[in-house]
Amino acid sequence: MPTATSADPRTGSSAIDRFFRITERGSSIGREVRGGVVTFFTMAYIVVLNPLILGFAQDANGDFLGGGSGDGSNLPAIAAGTALVAGLLTILMGVVANFPLALATGLGLNAFVAFAVASQMTWADAMGLVVLEGLIILVLVLTGFRQAVFHAVPKQLKVAISVGIGLFIALIGFVDAGFVRRTASGTVPVQLGVDGFLGGWPTFVFVAGLVLIIVLWVRKVRGAILIAIAATTVLAILIEAIAKIGPMVMGDKVNPTGWGLIVPTLPDEIIDTPSFSTVGEFSLLGSFQSVGIVSAALLIFTLMLADFFDTMGTMTAIGHEADLLDDDGLPPHTDRILVVDSLAAAAGGAAGVSSNTSYIESASGVGEGARTGLASVVTGLLFLLSMVFAPLIKVVPSEAAVPALVLVGFLMMQQVKEIDWDDVEIAIPAFLTIVLMPFTYSITAGIGAGFVAYVLIKVVRGKAAAIHPLMWLVAGLFVLYFAIDPIKTALGV
Repeated sequence: MPTATSADPRTGSSAIDRFFRITERGSSIGREVRGGVVTFFTMAYIVVLNPLILGFAQDANGDFLGGGSGDGSNLPAIAAGTALVAGLLTILMGVVANFPLALATGLGLNAFVAFAVASQMTWADAMGLVVLEGLIILVLVLTGFRQAVFHAVPKQLKVAISVGIGLFIALIGFVDAGFVRRTASGTVPVQLGVDGFLGGWPTFVFVAGLVLIIVLWVRKVRGAILIAIAATTVLAILIEAIAKIGPMVMGDKVNPTGWGLIVPTLPDEIIDTPSFSTVGEFSLLGSFQSVGIVSAALLIFTLMLADFFDTMGTMTAIGHEADLLDDDGLPPHTDRILVVDSLAAAAGGAAGVSSNTSYIESASGVGEGARTGLASVVTGLLFLLSMVFAPLIKVVPSEAAVPALVLVGFLMMQQVKEIDWDDVEIAIPAFLTIVLMPFTYSITAGIGAGFVAYVLIKVVRGKAAAIHPLMWLVAGLFVLYFAIDPIKTALGV
């Protein structure tokens, strides 16, 4: 019996080659391995960013994810959980769907979970919502209702949602870096730096990181985001060693030009046995008791919108780049790709690290020649290997990491050109969706306002028959969502 790597005497190809159809797709094992490595280093930044986004956010009880206490002690556990799910599901994508697509915690989705969902309930309840969202998408895929959901929401409104999320996470980046701050007087809501001026070494680190990441990106340097984070972290460690800046808040003392979340110092250890304290931190139905059936249902739907449609666009874009699309513009094994992606969303919630989704950064591996799932297997194995380096996460200050959020915000903002701004029926709902996400610090508010405005304008212009029944339902639920507190007040509940 031939081994997994032995050659078939009849074809000269190995079992790996035949299983992944490498030669058939015009690739080689060497190109697949190279592509998998490039994809990993292009998206490995999420192992750093996800802990910084989730690790310092508090739930409704004031608790931190993974049993943390707000001092960064939970960051290695979140990093390990992030790498674990990304590794396992990316390998599953490679083996089951044979497609060069990698998965990890979704940026934008994790911010939504941290700031809009967990703030209303416990972390376990919030992650339970993520699990439910993934399972619902899985059912939609398996039953064929995926197409119904996909076509119910106008394409340009889906674009507006992505653009709004991009602005939202860019704002999070600027705020976490101290580049944008709340004003003490309250005369204006936010301002530049401290008292309207940039000051302090941490802000300098952020600006340096933003400049570096832009330079590397426009020069099309592979792994630009990861390189920028690493280089800026080294700069931050040197500055802290010399200037002894310290944290922004220490006890009762406030240092407005101090480090925001993490004081960058050399780590006590580089590798360690990974902690998985976030794994299993979910309550499947707890959210319905915490915020009620209507609010929980809308939160699930919002997660589904942000997750489901991005995956469709991502897999099509990667398939086009790899020249793997069929006559209908779909990649091979489309249903398998969507099934694995749905499982990834649920797995992310079950592991307590937010919904996992397909990454457009997979295009970097395709650019290196990847055409099969073997590249995804390589990427997944590297994610699993990275778990032992989780202690390094406690070294990276937010000022060094969040320039990546600003860049990702820009990339998502580029889609705005797909919106027809001369058509008021879509332009006004799209505008409200985009601006209200950062202005209200709520993705839900932006989506809700856009949906309600879309239905309202269609009705006013005598085009009610053109509205999809699902849009009627969702818009009605959002009206109830916005009015729930006034209704409770009126009823004395």
